[in-house]
Amino acid sequence: MAKRTILITGGSRGIGAAIATVLTARGDHVIAPPRASLDLSVPALVEQFLADHRELPVDILINNAGINRLNPLVDISQTDWEAMWQTNLNAALRLTQGFVPGMRARGWGRVLNLSTIFSQVTRERRAAYSMTKAALNALTRSTALEAGPDGVLANALAPGYVDTALTRQNNPPAVIAELAARIPLRRLAQAEELARVAAFLVSEENTYLTGQTIVVDGGFTCE
Repeated sequence: MAKRTILITGGSRGIGAAIATVLTARGDHVIAPPRASLDLSVPALVEQFLADHRELPVDILINNAGINRLNPLVDISQTDWEAMWQTNLNAALRLTQGFVPGMRARGWGRVLNLSTIFSQVTRERRAAYSMTKAALNALTRSTALEAGPDGVLANALAPGYVDTALTRQNNPPAVIAELAARIPLRRLAQAEELARVAAFLVSEENTYLTGQTIVVDGGFTCE
């Protein structure tokens, strides 16, 4: 397997860190810019990153970073909406526009967008998050359609509930237990489990799976 250059956003913690670890162990060259180098929430800084790395031969782009500001539908502020739209979708679009042409020119590439089960189902106070991630799924399909003839595969990975530090921070043990009881496997996912799926999707072993949103939720959305 050839060594590939991978750019991943949000690779410092949670699922992103697990993906970066798995791919680095596989022998790939993983670039995970810190927020100081690539702040997705600021359009001008995304453009600066693209200008500074125009010649970077990215073989695999993983748009992992995202934000979720919880608000009832009627209370979504313009500030929160614009922040989530920019971070969850616009930045992913611009990075795709910046690096997929190089993949197409070289005749091989992979794009993986980190979505969520809430792009297909939803919960109260997650309207904006659901909308931006559903749009990210649409970006995935469009990328697969347009870049496929040149050997570029694009997919979205939609996790369910994952046992990360942030999940534990935002949910007390009683809520974690309640969530686990609603999952057919009776537990939250481990970040490493998502990372293994991600590693396959961006690998050379994946030769025909493209344009799909892959749900990895322990069966939660089956009900």
